[in-house]
Amino acid sequence: MVKFIESELVDLRGEVNGMWTLVHNQLSRAGESVLTFDRELAQQVIVREKRVNAFELKIDCDAEDAIVLYNPVAVDLRFVLAMLKINANLERLGDFAEGIARFVVHCDKEELDKELLRELRLEEMVRQVLSMSDTAQRALNEESVELAVSVFGKDNLLDEINANVSTVLAAYLETHKEDIRTCLDLAGVFRKLERSGDHITNLAEEIVFYIDAEVLKHQGKTEKNKFCEEKKGKG
Repeated sequence: MVKFIESELVDLRGEVNGMWTLVHNQLSRAGESVLTFDRELAQQVIVREKRVNAFELKIDCDAEDAIVLYNPVAVDLRFVLAMLKINANLERLGDFAEGIARFVVHCDKEELDKELLRELRLEEMVRQVLSMSDTAQRALNEESVELAVSVFGKDNLLDEINANVSTVLAAYLETHKEDIRTCLDLAGVFRKLERSGDHITNLAEEIVFYIDAEVLKHQGKTEKNKFCEEKKGKG
């Protein structure tokens, strides 16, 4: 029985990694499509969303089978539960990528103001989201709590950039009143990127739960920072 469950868990980890890589690429392509205003690239993201949904259903089914057929306990059970929650968060990240891509496809502008995007710090925000995703995935594969908790601090930059979006867009609209619809939709893109950071933070929390049996869900940033400092102290 032990060998069977080990094989199932290895396969489940592989599926989650496949899902994660797909979603990471979706976020990367969606961000690039806005920066370059590439409608063809954005359309590819929208089409590939079906693969994300299919992946989610497959992982859900396999994780549930692992619980029902093998009755895992202790760290094995934590692993399966964490994979279920990670899978759900990855699916939401795929939704955000699709939503960002739809902005590009449906925007009635021929191009976006590059200076405006620079002031909004869009490229920096996309890079940070992808960095957080990459770090969290490495934390899972290396089973590193230190890498997982390092994701929490990275989310602050996304909050900072998103908080400034309204101010920048309001100033821009003073001289570009005809672009109000585009600016409103563009603000939605930043909101999706900020929410992506929240969901990647959720991924990191589930990795900590799997490895250390520590529940960080619903804890504020102060509590998480305290946990991080405690981990550094023990290291």
